[in-house]
Amino acid sequence: MEIHVYDTYVKAKDGHTIHFDVITGEKDHDKAVEYGKKWLSSIGEEESKMTTKECQFCHSQGASEPIAQAIEKDGFFIQKMEGCP
Repeated sequence: MEIHVYDTYVKAKDGHTIHFDVITGEKDHDKAVEYGKKWLSSIGEEESKMTTKECQFCHSQGASEPIAQAIEKDGFFIQKMEGCP
């Protein structure tokens, strides 16, 4: 499975930066933003601003099995980087 990685930096409500990758099975910037907002909502950051400015396409690559399974199940995978709960 080919995956598409969107590098994302969002300002949290307490002011710190949340850095994560939105990984999808389709190269669709709007969908990546939608998935990122869904994840932010799940961690209590639904008010954080996330647009195509905060979420930039980075690259495409092959997927590991756990990531491919998550994408098949949920449509996306979030790779937590810095400042994530």
